[in-house]
Amino acid sequence: MSFDPGQLLRRIEKGDEAALAVLFAEYGTAVYSLTRRVLNDDTLAQEAAQDTFLKVWRNPRAWESSKGQFSSWLLTLARYTAIDRLRREKRQTHQNTDLHDEIAASDDADDAPALDRDQMRALLEHLPDEQRILIEMAFFKGMKHSELAAALNLPLGTVKTRVRLGLQKLRRLLEDQS
Repeated sequence: MSFDPGQLLRRIEKGDEAALAVLFAEYGTAVYSLTRRVLNDDTLAQEAAQDTFLKVWRNPRAWESSKGQFSSWLLTLARYTAIDRLRREKRQTHQNTDLHDEIAASDDADDAPALDRDQMRALLEHLPDEQRILIEMAFFKGMKHSELAAALNLPLGTVKTRVRLGLQKLRRLLEDQS
């Protein structure tokens, strides 16, 4: 039996999860290997590979056989998905670094109160537990979003949203003190 990605995509279009499983069995290793090379992180690579197959599931008509081989298209999709993930992680890391720098710089700022570890913890107490716990783990233990998600068994998107909302509240609290 020859492998026909077009037939599998037509089955996926009808909601056939088994067809997606066949695609994953056929291409999962190649997709993961590519995302791993781009991201240089196992967890992020797994997430990007999963996102790639989720994109196929959501839009199985995206591949056009007249424009090239399915494997080339899928690996290109995986590459772009991994690059997007890398950009999001860098942007999120940059935002986290900005807040960390803002807190650290408050010791040197003329118009801002100096914050020691105890004062920082006191500010964190104003946050809801779901946000406070994540921010404490991120900043005091140096954990990444993907590590937080794994440690707390939460979806990555939930972790990122809670951290972002907590950071916004923390910024407002810092501004109120100055």
